[in-house]
Amino acid sequence: MYYRIACYACLLVLGFQKSRAQDDSIPVLKEVVVSGIRSSAANETSMNIRSISVQKMRQSGALNISDALSKLPGISQLSTGPAISKPVIRGLYGNRVLAVLSGLKFDNQQWQDEHGLGLSDVGIDRIEVIKGPASLLYGSEAIGGILNIIEEASNTPGQKTGDVNVGLFSNTLGLSLDAGLKGATQKKNWGIRMGVNSNADYSDGDGNRIHNSRYAGYYLKGTYGFRKRNWQSDNHFSSSLDNYGFITADNSNSFVDDGRWSRSMKGPHHTVFLNILSSQNNVQLRNSSLDVNVGFQSNLRLEDEGGNKISLNMLLSTFLWRVLWSKQISAGTELILANNSQFENNTNYGSRIIIPDANMMESGLSVFLKSKKKKIIFEYGVGVSLRNIHTFLTDGVNTPDKSIQPFNKTLPSVNGSVGFTWNPNKNWNVKTNVGSGFRSGNLAELSSDGLHEGTLRYEIGDPNLKIEQNINGEVEVTYFSGHFQFGATGYLNHFRNYIYLAPTDSQYLGFDVFRYKQYNSNLYGTEAMMGIYFPFYERLKWETNFSLVKGQLTTGGYLPFIPPPKWTNELRLQLKNGGRIKDFSVFAQAENHFAQNSPAQFETPTAAYWLLNAGLNGNWQTRSGGIIFSVTGNNLLNKNYYDHLSRFKEYGIHNIGRNIVVHITIPFTCSSTNLKS
Repeated sequence: MYYRIACYACLLVLGFQKSRAQDDSIPVLKEVVVSGIRSSAANETSMNIRSISVQKMRQSGALNISDALSKLPGISQLSTGPAISKPVIRGLYGNRVLAVLSGLKFDNQQWQDEHGLGLSDVGIDRIEVIKGPASLLYGSEAIGGILNIIEEASNTPGQKTGDVNVGLFSNTLGLSLDAGLKGATQKKNWGIRMGVNSNADYSDGDGNRIHNSRYAGYYLKGTYGFRKRNWQSDNHFSSSLDNYGFITADNSNSFVDDGRWSRSMKGPHHTVFLNILSSQNNVQLRNSSLDVNVGFQSNLRLEDEGGNKISLNMLLSTFLWRVLWSKQISAGTELILANNSQFENNTNYGSRIIIPDANMMESGLSVFLKSKKKKIIFEYGVGVSLRNIHTFLTDGVNTPDKSIQPFNKTLPSVNGSVGFTWNPNKNWNVKTNVGSGFRSGNLAELSSDGLHEGTLRYEIGDPNLKIEQNINGEVEVTYFSGHFQFGATGYLNHFRNYIYLAPTDSQYLGFDVFRYKQYNSNLYGTEAMMGIYFPFYERLKWETNFSLVKGQLTTGGYLPFIPPPKWTNELRLQLKNGGRIKDFSVFAQAENHFAQNSPAQFETPTAAYWLLNAGLNGNWQTRSGGIIFSVTGNNLLNKNYYDHLSRFKEYGIHNIGRNIVVHITIPFTCSSTNLKS
């Protein structure tokens, strides 16, 4: 307690010596976002959309994308160590939060909690986050939110540029390195980027090394675009190979000390080999516009559970497309028709099989209207979708001796959305939105019949699970002026047929049996922020954020993995430019996580904790250009704590201790040519 008071006092003293800073963690009213129905300013859509740049993510000292997003209000992360994590938006995660790459859905086998998001920040520009359902835009699984991952922009014509990015991580003795080169003419653009990261085991706040929490990744990206008359095409290829050391309940104390710097993957580990090919196309017709996105994704997951051999070998192949036609039908009114379709095939090749071989198909049609009348913008739409799941006879999962047999089922769904945004003047923005989302049970929820990896429980699915559907209503108010910013959001998210895993009173060979069930549920909460540029010293900024979510079944009881309330305070000082250092700023941050005393049936309460973070960043000018740098320290007091959303908590393993992160970006120009139009 005394440490907390002392640190807040330091922040206050620091505050009277600081100055105004630019920070993209606060929403900007006229920031252009592409995640809504159409590209528009953030204050011209009724959806709750926030974005964070890759530079901001790295300056936060984050270990991965999920870690970076968890710094935003209303977002947390479900983690299995620092390497394996997935974003949690307002208490929803996995198959309830959809990732979008190059305008298309991305599936990384999110049906297990220990399967991370699996994407790197190498070669991206920013991430836009939609909070709330968006099934009208992207189909099933966009039930809790969207992560729209946007690739780095192409060069202006006549330029050929590149950059090198280096990251160092003290706690994991880690290194990240990537380099890219891109160029453009009047009609063509291209780019290539390669990257690698390597991390040893992490240590907790007491200096205890968490054996086999190591991870490494290798990345390759390429892009080629062209413009022909009224047709513009951007084509992307991405390949990644990630290895994650893995800890389970039955092996957490069995690892042999192999050296603090060791990166060896001789112990249990996951390997994910991902390849993505996509094409984004826009055709300007006479009085309308047509967008056609087509893609193919290959996701190979290999798991070595010990014994130096692969036991789980599973390939998910996905072909998908998105077609969107838009037309201005009157002054201020736009009509949009959209189709999202995909075909997925899951095939097992290993000795251990936990979900069956299956084909999954989905297609949806939707219609939108967006109209602007003076200072009010209306958005409304309706859509229908069909999803088919066909499982095949698979050894060890749905053979005649099992309780669940192969099945073929088609699930229809109807969705809608209505909302408006009001801009009474340049300072105020008011939004309200009511929207629905849906998803079917995933293959684990529908077909499981066996012992779950590492958790010592026997799980049984239910092929008769109904469509899970939600209706979310929210109101958001923001105010911006020269020295003061404020925003508040309240929401209620009602679920019909919420799918969850529940314990039973039975056992199988000594293991507790869990079954997937469905009940109605409610998630509700609020998010609020306030930022002040002190008028007596405008280079100083204080920002505070608070978020809270509650999740309950209508029959009683709490939902699992609901984050506790979080309150963050930050002071940032923007220094004057001088000498070779430009855009130099420093910050100190207190991150408060309240206790979670409303655990689900098989969870335990989690104590409150708080973390002190601080850092600096700037641009060092040289003769050949500028070098962008940042130094960030997270958990500077080296607290030993459990996060409620850490899966390691049930093994008695604490979260990561003090971590000092250094990032350096070195941009360079290869050539610049003046081209004629």
